[in-house]
Amino acid sequence: MYRAIRRNKVNSVLIILLFIAIIAGLGWLASAIYGSSAIVIWVLVFAGGYALFQYFLAGKQAISMSGAQRITEADNPRLYRIVENLSITTGTPMPEVYIVQDPAPNAFATGRDPEHAMVAATTGLLDIMTDAELEGVMAHELGHVRNYDIRVSMIVYGLVVAVGMIADMLIRFAFFGRNNSNPVVLVFGLVAMLVAPLVASLVQLAVSRQREYLADATGAMTTRHPEALASALHKLSEYGRPLQRQNSSMAHLWIADPLKPGMMQRLFATHPPIPDRIRRLLKMGGSF
Repeated sequence: MYRAIRRNKVNSVLIILLFIAIIAGLGWLASAIYGSSAIVIWVLVFAGGYALFQYFLAGKQAISMSGAQRITEADNPRLYRIVENLSITTGTPMPEVYIVQDPAPNAFATGRDPEHAMVAATTGLLDIMTDAELEGVMAHELGHVRNYDIRVSMIVYGLVVAVGMIADMLIRFAFFGRNNSNPVVLVFGLVAMLVAPLVASLVQLAVSRQREYLADATGAMTTRHPEALASALHKLSEYGRPLQRQNSSMAHLWIADPLKPGMMQRLFATHPPIPDRIRRLLKMGGSF
């Protein structure tokens, strides 16, 4: 199990390094097209600045977009006490607890670090989960907090948006500004700028899938009951339905994909297949 956690951490670091290389490559192509090496620096500074902006503000934005309402122990003792007990067990600061009024069963964690974390569950999740299953789900979400997945997700999301904005601006400059005299470089650069946002999105999805496996493993280690989380995931696959308030920009935060399935669902999925996650958890159960 520890080897699996370490492997997922290493893979996530490599993916983020690849992401940074994509941004640097985009800046280099732009500098080749427009004949200015300063563009590379400008691109990296802009992307880093936007990622920093998202780092501080994206958590509250996610809560607002989901329509979640903060609760106290008096509002929902069951959920609040489960989160509180898990926080005490793991030595994690008590996060803010939220409930989303939505019949679709789901949950997510956000925030920039364990000291500023927020966890949320939908009313649909609370309705169908047993206490052990709910504990497994919230242990998964606190696993995201403990592993700093919420920080990684916020930074990567900010960089994905930055890549799209940079590519869009450079393409506009190519058509309406002063272009490089070399048509081959110009065409190649334009194609790369069009492809870059798609590649960046795929990198974001790869990061998200790796972190879900890691949070599953961390949650299983916390409760010492991976079968409960496996059972919860099975219910999510059986009772799963799209959230009423869908937003693709925060789809990677939820424990299960909250969006309607489409033709390219597997390639562009924010989460690994639930049957695969269940198999891994059941395999982990034999190691305790």
